[in-house]
Amino acid sequence: MRWVMVGAAGRMGQTITQLAATQPELHCVGAIDRAADVARGISTDLAGVLRGADVMIDFSSPTQTATNLARCAEQGVAALIGTTGLDDDVEAAAAAAAQRIPVLIAANTSLGVTLLAELVRAAARALPEGPDGFDIEIFEGHHRHKKDAPSGTALALGRAAAAGRAQALNDVAVAPRGSGERKIGEIGFSVLRAGDIVGDHAVYFAGAGERLVLQHQATDRTIFARGALQAARWLVGRPAGRYSMADVIGLKTIT
Repeated sequence: MRWVMVGAAGRMGQTITQLAATQPELHCVGAIDRAADVARGISTDLAGVLRGADVMIDFSSPTQTATNLARCAEQGVAALIGTTGLDDDVEAAAAAAAQRIPVLIAANTSLGVTLLAELVRAAARALPEGPDGFDIEIFEGHHRHKKDAPSGTALALGRAAAAGRAQALNDVAVAPRGSGERKIGEIGFSVLRAGDIVGDHAVYFAGAGERLVLQHQATDRTIFARGALQAARWLVGRPAGRYSMADVIGLKTIT
């Protein structure tokens, strides 16, 4: 597999590149970042390094994602986007690119988190809301340098919970959770930024006299790199369209 790393100087870019170097069947044909770093082999010419590549793995900046998708579509290169903090412009760009190439956008490339999202969806569907039902609250914690909050993973878990109740997250989300009495049906978010936390996520379903907590703790950034490389391999050769990490691991929606 011939692949390109976008966001090569970032934490995830470095981790993915280091892990891929231990797998001889993976050939990195280009490393891209916003600031050129010739000594480390990092370029800013995405169009140039995409020529001949099978797939782009992008863990860079949300301001660049739409452009990166367009470049991949132009050259017929599959696109795996792990960047978080994306806006509506990226969704439009992804829809356009998916007409020509396979596109996978994942807020989290951990296989465990992929399963967690489906468990959250199933729990939200099964546990009723209302005065005598279950409230949903989502907690996430990351290292002190993380820029977006709530995390992309927390929002993805929120979307899964809302989907389980046939709702749109934007209609019920409270981020961040503030003071005052909560309203029935809200999905609240709380955030921790401290130290070198790799990633902690927990979804609370709290009812009268009982509480269900679904959670995932990442202690090593390599899990995201491993999942990203697995997804990239899977994506190469797929028909044009939109895909998810659930597709990668063959996970069917839990009913």
